[in-house]
Amino acid sequence: MQRRARPAAPVLVAVCLLALLSALVFPLSNRAAAQDKPAQGQFGERIEVREVLIDALVTDARGNVIVGLDKNDFVVREGGKPVQLSGVTFYSNRRIVETSEAVAKKGLRVDQVPEDRYFILFFDDQKSAAADAPVLLSQQLQAGRRAREWAARELLPNDWVAVVSYDYKLKVQQDFTHDRRRIESAIDDAIKGKDTDNTWPSRAKAQEPAGPSLLAGLPRGEGLRDTTAIIFDGVERLAEAAGRITGRKNLLLFTHGFGRINSFGQYTPDPQYYRPMMEALNTANVAVYPIDLFPVGVRHPLADAMSQLAFDTGGRYFFDVVNYTTALTQVARENNGYYLLSYRSEHPAGKSGFQRVEVKTTNPDFKVKTRRGYEYGDYTGPKVAAGPAGP
Repeated sequence: MQRRARPAAPVLVAVCLLALLSALVFPLSNRAAAQDKPAQGQFGERIEVREVLIDALVTDARGNVIVGLDKNDFVVREGGKPVQLSGVTFYSNRRIVETSEAVAKKGLRVDQVPEDRYFILFFDDQKSAAADAPVLLSQQLQAGRRAREWAARELLPNDWVAVVSYDYKLKVQQDFTHDRRRIESAIDDAIKGKDTDNTWPSRAKAQEPAGPSLLAGLPRGEGLRDTTAIIFDGVERLAEAAGRITGRKNLLLFTHGFGRINSFGQYTPDPQYYRPMMEALNTANVAVYPIDLFPVGVRHPLADAMSQLAFDTGGRYFFDVVNYTTALTQVARENNGYYLLSYRSEHPAGKSGFQRVEVKTTNPDFKVKTRRGYEYGDYTGPKVAAGPAGP
């Protein structure tokens, strides 16, 4: 979903200025303006209509992707109110070899199924913490090794992969590519915390991407460093850049966790940093899959932070990981296919905020994973205490 959905023909509703025109009504999206008339002599509210895109993973109890659903199979609500879907597109990483009876009934053809998947491997480089606990560094190195194996053996030709890292700033070791060798080399660089110069204008111009790109949407040079001084801002900038690409993006976050711990040793979402980051991820259709780098059996309060981030963005939290390849494989399997739902939504012009969205299917046996909502207007997230972004 784009950070700002494209406005569609804002309409100015004007009602009577004189008593003799009191019966005159101007239609707005086929709704009667008389339902809420402004005072005489005043103009009505200006409305912005925009297209909203929400991706949804739909599986059965065993995790198998459900194919062949259409608009009648989904129930979508904004702020508790049902909305009418204008379109449903199924995206799959592979061609449907044999169309099922359900697919045939819905009229879905094999050549109508797009194939691209997007993965962002994000390594939260915490060598400073690992200095006090060498086992954490060992886990980070193991995760990098398994990620290279996954890229070499399991990626499909239509998979786009980008590799980024964070220490004191966001670094893009590799923009989206199909090239497995570049991906493996970038993973090595990310694990080592290698600096990059691909965001400086002189270098960026020589590396203009031919396909989907994170670099194209990120600040240049020192601007990237200055706007990603903390990891929350780094993830938020990354989400904004990924939002330029239509479809679901999967952020595989290798981390020991980050967030605010209170005086009781418990995690509490920081509304100044967490909520804007989460809502930017939602707006950009980025699902976060945190992969915990703590050893098996180790409990820590930041596990709650990673679990909430996964829940809020439609991803999944992996902990007590014995083999990181297994986690990567499960993420890829979960994203074998998803639905991109579209509908039109109205908000007062000049207003901004975060709109909650709920997606279900008419079949209660299906499981649906999706994000929590989207930003509208010029909203950049609350900068004052607004309470945790819970369920």
